[in-house]
Amino acid sequence: MEIKDILSKVDHTVLSTVATWDDIKACLDDGIKYSCASCCIPASYIREAKEYVGDRIPLCTVIGFPNGYTTTRAKAFEAADAVLNGACEIDMVINIGWLKDKRYDLILNEINEIKKACDGRLLKVIIETCVLTDEEIVRMAEIVSRSDADFIKTSTGFSSGGATMRDMELFVPNLSGETKIKAAGGISSLEDAERFLESGASRLGTSRIVKIVKSMEKGEKNDTKDSSY
Repeated sequence: MEIKDILSKVDHTVLSTVATWDDIKACLDDGIKYSCASCCIPASYIREAKEYVGDRIPLCTVIGFPNGYTTTRAKAFEAADAVLNGACEIDMVINIGWLKDKRYDLILNEINEIKKACDGRLLKVIIETCVLTDEEIVRMAEIVSRSDADFIKTSTGFSSGGATMRDMELFVPNLSGETKIKAAGGISSLEDAERFLESGASRLGTSRIVKIVKSMEKGEKNDTKDSSY
């Protein structure tokens, strides 16, 4: 797989709690330069980022992040506010406690309420696979498939682990309709990225792939230990 094809599937990501506007702007510049799928940045920077990039690259942000236990109304407000400020894509975190409690109807309703708030924009549903059982991952694949969301996403990148091949093995046979997969967290090499894409992912959430490509262009040794995302 060509590097440009991998980059075209990357949501180039900066979600660190200490990210500054300079960090965000660098992410945007690189996302545009390398023709990434989007730049995923904190919601507080979306309006400023939209003014900076215009229509040169889609902007993505996260809501209910990273723990997912805010109320549905709060998440819907976050989504609507992000869209108003210029976000093209929304990545929401489910209420994991509800999943553990088997409150599946509440989860489905929340996803659909947030999708309404997205006003036609893409919605990706983060389920945080590293804290779920195989049975729970399968159930979430089924719920997201029944929902109005566009993607199921593995991870926030802020918990105990990121995307794994086991996640893909559970997702692929249990998703239906047009639901797509975003693998995120811990994707630390071009080989990792290619493996996830070949296994069925349509998007990759990572800050590392662009950094690797930039290092390759400079003839430097790759160092991917600087970010968990």
